Amino acid sequence: MLAALLATLPVVSMAVAELELLEAKPDLNDKASLQRGARLFVNFCVSCHSASYMRYNRIGRDLGLSDNHVRENLLFAGDKVVDKMDVAIPTGTANTWFGVPPPDLSVIARARGADWLYSYLVTFYKDDNPARPFGVNNVVFPEVAMPHVLWSQQGIPEYVTGDRPENVESDQLHALEASGEDILLHRHLVLSDGSAVEAIDRLKVVQAGIMEPGQFRKAVRDLVNFLVYLGEPAQLVRYKIGIWVLVFLAVLSVLSYSLYREYWKDVH
Repeated sequence: MLAALLATLPVVSMAVAELELLEAKPDLNDKASLQRGARLFVNFCVSCHSASYMRYNRIGRDLGLSDNHVRENLLFAGDKVVDKMDVAIPTGTANTWFGVPPPDLSVIARARGADWLYSYLVTFYKDDNPARPFGVNNVVFPEVAMPHVLWSQQGIPEYVTGDRPENVESDQLHALEASGEDILLHRHLVLSDGSAVEAIDRLKVVQAGIMEPGQFRKAVRDLVNFLVYLGEPAQLVRYKIGIWVLVFLAVLSVLSYSLYREYWKDVH
């Protein structure tokens, strides 16, 4: 009887929604982007999140900053250049404020991925539910305990649930994508019968922030770029060494083959 009752329910109610992540496009060769991301990180993240696997002077060395530049741009408390990127907030206080202590972000990019981090940071939206203590929620991480720390830069977005593409005028969709004013989220619905449909949701800023929408998304890409670097700082050196290793192996292969021919030329 229960199976018969469930069979009469609308098929859409048994759908599973899968969000298509936005592309972060990290570029570790862009040192200017890494420097901007480092400044955003110390301004908006280090207040609660530590990066205890990294020291400030290592960041300066890798990103082409002198110790004086690090002091002027990345140190805002009593930290020293040789210190690790720890936070002063006690664990008990963090539990009281957020319910859980904020995680260390040293390897968060390796754990979550750059696209996930970018999508997460740009998809906070206004939520008037009294159960949400900070008045915001997140599309990628629903019911997250973290407040929207970048609200002063982005503003306050509103989450607008979209229709299926066949119900959306193509000209209107192209205009939205071209303007860059709204963040478009493609949501795939997999129905119980295996078929798939797509919906396009929007995040529309209803309270403006300091940055224009395009500027904000570029700033978040810089922040994610820095987090990718933070997860494995040796990448900056490893990529450069890797090129010379390949050149060395190519030359060694030629010499080894020539030596092989010389040794075996009289063997029949």
